[in-house]
Amino acid sequence: MPRRSFNDLHAFVAVAMAGSFTRAAAQLGMSQSALSQTVRQLEEGLGVRLLSRSTRSVSPTEAGQRLLDRIGPQFTEIKTALDSLGDFRDRPAGVIRISAGEHAAISILQPALVPLLAEYPDIHVEISVDYGMTDIVAERFDAGVRLGERVAKDMIAVRIGPDMRMAVVASPGYLAANPPPLVPQDLIGHRCINMRLPTLNEIFAWEFEKDGRELRVRVEGPLTVNSLALRRNAALDGQGLAYLPEPFVRADIASGALVSVLGDWCADFPGYHLYYPSRRQNSAAFALVIQTLRHRL
Repeated sequence: MPRRSFNDLHAFVAVAMAGSFTRAAAQLGMSQSALSQTVRQLEEGLGVRLLSRSTRSVSPTEAGQRLLDRIGPQFTEIKTALDSLGDFRDRPAGVIRISAGEHAAISILQPALVPLLAEYPDIHVEISVDYGMTDIVAERFDAGVRLGERVAKDMIAVRIGPDMRMAVVASPGYLAANPPPLVPQDLIGHRCINMRLPTLNEIFAWEFEKDGRELRVRVEGPLTVNSLALRRNAALDGQGLAYLPEPFVRADIASGALVSVLGDWCADFPGYHLYYPSRRQNSAAFALVIQTLRHRL
């Protein structure tokens, strides 16, 4: 196969798998216009349209999907084989892509990985922060981070953090003007700062537990966000009650900037776990990342 044909097919596979010329161009280290031209030349040379393009997405045509099904796995095998050569180097190397929520990324991943990356400059870690239940296989991540109770059974899970709990907090000023809730049901009469889950496109229900009794309360309020920092700031500004990981606001509670309520209803639950497909053949770089992040009591 001529070299140009191989490169053109590689470009097509990258776009089809990424579902975007922009993301594929970033992965291949080339401009979006050059990538688009490469794929267009491949289609013209074959005389078949391989990709359907719209303003928001790119997807394979029937012919494109047939081609992708045949050659996609082969390109994956080639990449895996090339990546495995890094194991023969004196120093582990490679790119490790991890999908994680904001709190896990800030509180666990970044602090733990800083010394690792300083010691092994050929290891590169890409952390993608999101609040969805990302399919790490479909999105081509090496691993993901979720709370222990939310890891799929067909994944290998490694604990990377201690058990944790949520906290319901508000500013002293807000609580001075509004009687503190004594039971979760009291939240219905309060201004609460909501979070929308992007995967389900719905407002997150606050979860509580006491004496074996579990409650999920859907609250209302003036503000809905999808950022920990924005929820904390809104609580500090007196906008209402916020439901946040307790470690994230521990310093604010200690200083008196925020006041915790409903503490007896906020039970401990399994902390963060790193998870990855059981069929994965781990590289030396990935094994080092796991070893670094593994929680030790």
